[in-house]
Amino acid sequence: MSGVAGGKGGAVPDGGGVTTTGPGTDASPSASALTVEAYKGELDGRYKAMLDAIDSMASARSVKSLNLRVGRAEEAISGAADALSALTPPAEVQAQHDAYVAGLRDFATELGSAAGKVGSRDLCTSSAVLTDIGDKLAALDRAGEALQKAGDYRADVVDVKAGKKQTRRLRNGVFARKDALNGRSSLEIDNGGDRDAVVTLVRGGTKAFSVYVRKKGSFKVRGVRDGTYKIYFTHGVDWDGRSRQFTRRCSFEKFQKTVKFKTTFTATQILWHDWKITLHSIAGGNAKTSDVDPDDFPG
Repeated sequence: MSGVAGGKGGAVPDGGGVTTTGPGTDASPSASALTVEAYKGELDGRYKAMLDAIDSMASARSVKSLNLRVGRAEEAISGAADALSALTPPAEVQAQHDAYVAGLRDFATELGSAAGKVGSRDLCTSSAVLTDIGDKLAALDRAGEALQKAGDYRADVVDVKAGKKQTRRLRNGVFARKDALNGRSSLEIDNGGDRDAVVTLVRGGTKAFSVYVRKKGSFKVRGVRDGTYKIYFTHGVDWDGRSRQFTRRCSFEKFQKTVKFKTTFTATQILWHDWKITLHSIAGGNAKTSDVDPDDFPG
């Protein structure tokens, strides 16, 4: 309703207009809250996609698949957070809903950061990713449990646990894999880098052996059998013996040229080849290396 100052037919002075709203009205009414069943349906519709995305990321077995799955998990969690934030839940769970959405957003942001670390090979396994995002993962788990307990809502999308950060190492010269070493030749390995390494020799299509050489260390493999070998090596931090790979700061390389070990018998002598390789650049080095796709690396 509006009134005019100054009486009938009078001019309206500046600032003289008065506007009021009628009793019981609201100029910007809020969206009505969902019923319990409707809200459950909204959560149920996004539950499986988020759960599957997190589980898929946790079960990745290679750096390449891990990179893809972390990205997909980020998309799934971020999309769910956007959709759920637009809802008005039942009033009695508004606080738990808000905390859950905030947990989803924080977790999605952390996944984005982890994806960059996987891409740069700072993180190399799913266990390392889970450890890196552990705080946000745990916070989301708590928020989901609180919402679930408040009204039996499906919000428990986290069913994986993050372990503590580790730096596991094998002793220098320990074989991670070994075939028969009953030849006459030897291979001396010098690792002058700042990360531990595992060197793998492949003859034909068969892995002959893999040996662990600690940073700034060296080791001589004796008894190498005759044959032509490809030499692969991986550097990194925190060796996971179960998955046979480093979990952090990993790299994958190979020597471009093969190495041949050969024993020759004469009437008076037995001759054989010994080789020495360095896993770091040295002046006058004559063996070039190249990066290897992690999926093509012999585990």
